[in-house]
Amino acid sequence: MYLVRICENPGIIQEKLAEMIKVDRTTAARAIKKLEIQGFIEKKNDEENKKNKKLYATDKGEKVYPFLKKEREYTDKVALSGFSLDETETMLHLLQRVRKNIEVDWEFVKKGNKRGY
Repeated sequence: MYLVRICENPGIIQEKLAEMIKVDRTTAARAIKKLEIQGFIEKKNDEENKKNKKLYATDKGEKVYPFLKKEREYTDKVALSGFSLDETETMLHLLQRVRKNIEVDWEFVKKGNKRGY
Protein backbone atom coordinates (compact mmCIF):
# COMPACT_ATOMS: atom_id res chain seq x y z
CA MET A 1 0.00 0.00 0.00
CA TYR A 2 2.83 2.38 0.85
CA LEU A 3 4.66 1.79 -2.42
CA VAL A 4 1.46 2.20 -4.43
CA ARG A 5 0.71 5.55 -2.78
CA ILE A 6 4.30 6.75 -3.28
CA CYS A 7 4.17 5.77 -6.97
CA GLU A 8 0.85 7.57 -7.37
CA ASN A 9 2.08 10.64 -5.41
CA PRO A 10 5.79 11.12 -6.20
CA GLY A 11 7.45 13.46 -3.73
CA ILE A 12 4.93 12.87 -0.96
CA ILE A 13 6.28 13.39 2.54
CA GLN A 14 6.05 10.74 5.24
CA GLU A 15 3.48 12.65 7.32
CA LYS A 16 1.07 13.04 4.38
CA LEU A 17 1.53 9.39 3.44
CA ALA A 18 0.68 8.30 6.99
CA GLU A 19 -2.44 10.49 6.94
CA MET A 20 -3.48 9.07 3.57
CA ILE A 21 -3.11 5.47 4.73
CA LYS A 22 -4.50 6.24 8.21
CA VAL A 23 -1.61 4.93 10.26
CA ASP A 24 0.47 6.58 12.95
CA ARG A 25 3.85 8.11 12.11
CA THR A 26 5.83 5.33 13.80
CA THR A 27 4.12 2.61 11.78
CA ALA A 28 4.67 4.58 8.58
CA ALA A 29 8.32 5.21 9.44
CA ARG A 30 8.98 1.48 9.92
CA ALA A 31 7.30 0.53 6.65
CA ILE A 32 9.08 3.31 4.74
CA LYS A 33 12.44 2.28 6.20
CA LYS A 34 11.88 -1.32 5.07
CA LEU A 35 10.98 -0.18 1.55
CA GLU A 36 14.06 2.02 1.48
CA ILE A 37 16.36 -0.80 2.68
CA GLN A 38 14.87 -3.15 0.09
CA GLY A 39 15.54 -0.58 -2.63
CA PHE A 40 11.92 0.16 -3.60
CA ILE A 41 11.94 3.82 -2.58
CA GLU A 42 14.36 6.64 -1.92
CA LYS A 43 14.21 9.78 0.18
CA LYS A 44 15.29 13.14 -1.18
CA ASN A 45 15.68 16.43 0.65
CA ASP A 46 12.82 18.91 0.35
CA GLU A 47 14.32 22.17 -0.90
CA GLU A 48 11.59 24.26 0.77
CA ASN A 49 11.62 22.54 4.17
CA LYS A 50 14.88 20.84 5.14
CA LYS A 51 13.13 18.82 7.87
CA ASN A 52 11.04 16.97 5.30
CA LYS A 53 12.21 14.16 3.07
CA LYS A 54 10.29 13.57 -0.13
CA LEU A 55 9.59 9.96 -1.05
CA TYR A 56 10.06 8.60 -4.55
CA ALA A 57 9.89 5.13 -6.05
CA THR A 58 13.16 3.80 -7.42
CA ASP A 59 13.35 1.97 -10.75
CA LYS A 60 12.84 -1.25 -8.78
CA GLY A 61 9.72 0.21 -7.14
CA GLU A 62 8.35 1.48 -10.45
CA LYS A 63 8.77 -2.00 -11.95
CA VAL A 64 6.72 -3.59 -9.14
CA TYR A 65 3.95 -0.95 -9.24
CA PRO A 66 2.06 -2.34 -12.29
CA PHE A 67 1.89 -5.76 -10.63
CA LEU A 68 0.57 -4.26 -7.38
CA LYS A 69 -2.01 -2.27 -9.34
CA LYS A 70 -3.16 -5.40 -11.20
CA GLU A 71 -3.40 -7.28 -7.89
CA ARG A 72 -5.62 -4.53 -6.44
CA GLU A 73 -7.83 -4.52 -9.53
CA TYR A 74 -8.16 -8.31 -9.45
CA THR A 75 -8.94 -8.32 -5.71
CA ASP A 76 -11.60 -5.65 -6.24
CA LYS A 77 -13.11 -7.68 -9.09
CA VAL A 78 -13.28 -10.83 -6.96
CA ALA A 79 -14.63 -8.98 -3.92
CA LEU A 80 -17.35 -7.28 -5.94
CA SER A 81 -18.38 -10.23 -8.11
CA GLY A 82 -22.11 -10.75 -8.01
CA PHE A 83 -22.81 -7.14 -7.05
CA SER A 84 -24.67 -4.89 -9.47
CA LEU A 85 -23.24 -1.50 -10.40
CA ASP A 86 -25.88 0.15 -8.20
CA GLU A 87 -24.98 -2.08 -5.26
CA THR A 88 -21.28 -1.35 -5.74
CA GLU A 89 -21.92 2.40 -5.83
CA THR A 90 -24.14 2.18 -2.74
CA MET A 91 -21.48 0.22 -0.87
CA LEU A 92 -18.80 2.75 -1.85
CA HIS A 93 -21.00 5.62 -0.69
CA LEU A 94 -21.71 3.90 2.64
CA LEU A 95 -18.04 3.08 3.22
CA GLN A 96 -17.10 6.69 2.49
CA ARG A 97 -19.59 7.78 5.15
CA VAL A 98 -18.10 5.30 7.62
CA ARG A 99 -14.60 6.57 6.85
CA LYS A 100 -15.70 10.17 7.34
CA ASN A 101 -17.21 9.29 10.72
CA ILE A 102 -14.05 7.49 11.82
CA GLU A 103 -11.63 10.16 10.55
CA VAL A 104 -12.79 12.73 13.10
CA ASP A 105 -12.20 10.35 16.00
CA TRP A 106 -8.93 9.07 14.50
CA GLU A 107 -7.54 12.61 14.18
CA PHE A 108 -8.61 13.37 17.76
CA VAL A 109 -6.81 10.32 19.18
CA LYS A 110 -3.84 10.73 16.86
CA LYS A 111 -3.18 14.13 18.40
CA GLY A 112 -2.85 12.48 21.82
CA ASN A 113 -6.34 13.16 23.09
CA LYS A 114 -8.31 10.64 25.15
CA ARG A 115 -11.80 9.53 24.27
CA GLY A 116 -14.56 10.19 26.79
CA TYR A 117 -16.37 6.86 26.95
